[in-house]
Amino acid sequence: MAAGTSDDVILEVRNLRKYFPITKGFIFQRQVGAVKAVDDVSFFIRKGETLGLVGESGCGKTTTGRVILRLMEPSAGEAYFEGRNIFALNKEELRRMRRNMQIIFQDPYSSLNPRMTVGDIIGEPLEIHNLARGKEKVRRVQELLEVVGLSPYHANRYPHEFSGGQRQRIGIARALAVNPKLIICDEPVSALDVSIQAQVLNLLEELQKEFGLTYLFIAHDLSVVKHISDRIAVMYLGKIVEIATADELFANPQHPYTEALLSAVPIPDPGMRRERIILPGDVPSPVNPPQGCRFHTRCLYARESCKVNDQQLIDVGGGHYVACEVLPFRHQRSRAAVLKAPTA
Repeated sequence: MAAGTSDDVILEVRNLRKYFPITKGFIFQRQVGAVKAVDDVSFFIRKGETLGLVGESGCGKTTTGRVILRLMEPSAGEAYFEGRNIFALNKEELRRMRRNMQIIFQDPYSSLNPRMTVGDIIGEPLEIHNLARGKEKVRRVQELLEVVGLSPYHANRYPHEFSGGQRQRIGIARALAVNPKLIICDEPVSALDVSIQAQVLNLLEELQKEFGLTYLFIAHDLSVVKHISDRIAVMYLGKIVEIATADELFANPQHPYTEALLSAVPIPDPGMRRERIILPGDVPSPVNPPQGCRFHTRCLYARESCKVNDQQLIDVGGGHYVACEVLPFRHQRSRAAVLKAPTA
């Protein structure tokens, strides 16, 4: 997949793999298999862009984000941030690089240290990267709290004194403390009420415009992803099966898995409904994924060749990439886009 021009791409991931070994034996442990959580994933993100990464639980979205930041070490592949290979950096180089790459965790309850005040939580990155100390740190913390919609006096409180939405705002403030260029948002609104989700999403969009941020937005809610993303990548069982702009993906999904996902998105109109696509079978195990196309065991269009040939992303026009060899033989009109009036 082409990565665009080098001057506008801030992050490029090439053939990323992350396998978790399965061992057997109490004393002399030996590896008997591996969980292929991420298997040959490639994509890029342009500066100031939001790339949404979607898929069902267990498909490898969160693992992808954490490996890029080297919170987990990769099994293979490369990741380039502003032209530098993240996986080739030593400990000190990585520490300096992390000032430009931050993460907002999914769970606002477990991601904040309950023994630290909010001021200490937000101020800790400032001290680690030698950006501010003493009164300057206090001033910066208060400024960050105001930026995310909280009051400066909240700096003296502890995380248990806040609601889930307020805790996530604290997590966002902590990520912003070091003036990063890229933020990986790991399902930042999935644990929040719907009304609070809208507030946090609007805050993320405002911050992106104000500070020129780039987001990798990981989620499983397609409606949320469409609202905030410029482009969307769809993952299934450790692989990316489709990438397109948000509008193009929703208007013209090409991969059968994307079709099925979009058919389940509710329509905010009681007079219309989508034709629901029910996939047969269960998601295969990442320990022993199917040969060939990983989706062929549940695909409504699968052919014999799909059981043999591993699918690669191909450009079908306009930056729309699809990993599906039966694409030319399918109907042009997407089933996921069919709308019908409900029957009486």
